Parts: sequence; structure tokens; C-alpha cells
Amino acid sequence: MKSKNLAPIVLFVYNRPYHTKQTIEALQKNKLAKDSELFIYSDAPKNIEAKKSVDEVREFIKNIDGFKKVTVIEREKNWGLANSIIDGVTNIVNRYGKIIVLEDDLVTSPYFLKFMNEALEFYQDEKRVWHISAWNYPVNIDIKDDVFLWRVMNCWGWATWKDRWNFYEKDVDKIISTFSKQEIKRFNLDDTENFWAQVMGNKDGIINTWAIFWYATIFENSGLCLNPTRSFIKNIGLDGSGVHCGVQKSDNLELNLKKDIKYIRKIKENRKALNSIKKYYLSKKKSLFVRIINKLSRFFLKRNIL
Repeated sequence: MKSKNLAPIVLFVYNRPYHTKQTIEALQKNKLAKDSELFIYSDAPKNIEAKKSVDEVREFIKNIDGFKKVTVIEREKNWGLANSIIDGVTNIVNRYGKIIVLEDDLVTSPYFLKFMNEALEFYQDEKRVWHISAWNYPVNIDIKDDVFLWRVMNCWGWATWKDRWNFYEKDVDKIISTFSKQEIKRFNLDDTENFWAQVMGNKDGIINTWAIFWYATIFENSGLCLNPTRSFIKNIGLDGSGVHCGVQKSDNLELNLKKDIKYIRKIKENRKALNSIKKYYLSKKKSLFVRIINKLSRFFLKRNIL
């Protein structure tokens, strides 16, 4: 691809120097990195405890090379992840017309940038495609294609275009008032997962997130999202160090190392892929239920209650 056609990369960092370094090092191994512009948004510490690690991150990102150009934006006050992403994505996508977005705990395949830029170019004029994801669930999807389209947005390494992002709206009251019960069910993948809980969590002030509203925007406009069948990215931050992510067991994903991806022209939700991911969510629920029962059983046995 010609360098002038490459999308800018926008990376959001905060107070995790170890994760940030791994994210940058993996990104530098992409062949297209040297021809890509990188924008790094560094949020300010929200308290004195975070200052040391924020300063460490900022010292590291000052000396990054391996890209066509690196621009660091240091926030003078703490914006929080959601507000920082909304503002940063809006500013950059409005200037360049398209964008690739990363956070500071994502390790990419050497072919991540190739995949994202090719997909952005391939689907640029296909207005039913709103979002490109680099990540996919750790599940065997029984399809021959390299990619598939479906309704849900994944935000672990993603891309979009200005004319789609312009529809983004974070209006929780509007969403709650306009979504019907049937739409909420579809939004929740036919109740195999509870994405709607994130909407209500924002409404109740329990969380302050951005991604669920991007999914809602796409959903309301009958948009589709492109996923690879094998991930070009993995999350290394599910260790309790990030915002809104607790400690989770690693899925040990093997990164996709396929250089040449075949993109699909049939713009329709892939039912096989959809059903595979539904089964994945149902298996997670079953697994959680079994773990709870086993934990309760051990609790009662220790106390000779059972």
C-alpha cells in the first residue's frame, strides 16, 4: 500500500509502562509502521499515586521511533479513558478521514497494520460496514473465510471512517428510551450476553465508558462490523491494572500471522460465526455457574453443613 493512503494510528496510554512498552514494540514490528503516523494521547494522573507511573510512561513515549512521525499529546488534566478516546478519535478521524485505534495493553501481530489498512480501503465505499476489528473470540468458527461480518463491535484494536464516526453519540437516556425489548434482545445476542448492562451501568453512574455507545450507534443504524476469524491482536492487560477490566484468565491466543487476507464482498451477517460466538458466551455462563456451585459446595463442606 502507498504510504499516503495509510490510516493514522492513535494510541491511548495512561499509567502502565510495562504494558505500553510491549504494545509499542509489537507495533514497531509491523512492516507498515515506518510509513504510518502515530498519535499518542497520554492522560494526566487522576491522583498523586498515579503520578510516578504516568511520568514513567511519558518518559518512554518521548523517545519512540520506527514510525513516519510520532506526535504525543499530553493531557494537562485527567480526562478519563472514555472522554480521552472520544475526543482523540474525533479529532484525528476528522483530519484524516479514517483511523486505527489502540489502547496501551494490546499486542499486535506483525500483519496487524496491513490487515487494518487493507480492510479500511476495501470497505471504504460499503456504507453498511461501520467498524473493523482486529480481535476475535477464542473460539473455533467453522467457516472457510478469513473474515466475517456481524452486528457486535469489538474495541480491542479497531478502525473506522469519519463518515461513520460522525454518527457517534453518547446519550444514554436516548438509547434507553428508543430501544425496544426486542431490540435489546438482539443487542444482547439473543440474550446470550448482557451488553445492555453496560448501558445501564453508565446510566447509574457505576461506570463511564465509550465503547458500548459506539456499538449502540452501529446497531441503531443497522451497521455491520468486520472481524478476522483469527485475531491479529491480544489483550495483555486483564491483570487488574486497567480501567474497567478486572483480573481474567488469559485466553492464550495465538496471533494471526497470515499475510494475505481474502475479504468478502457479500455484505451480510454471517450466521455460522454468530452462532459460534453465542455458544461461546453460553459456555462462559455455564462455566461461571459451575464454578459458583463448586465454591459454595466447598464452603458448606468445610463447615459440615452438607
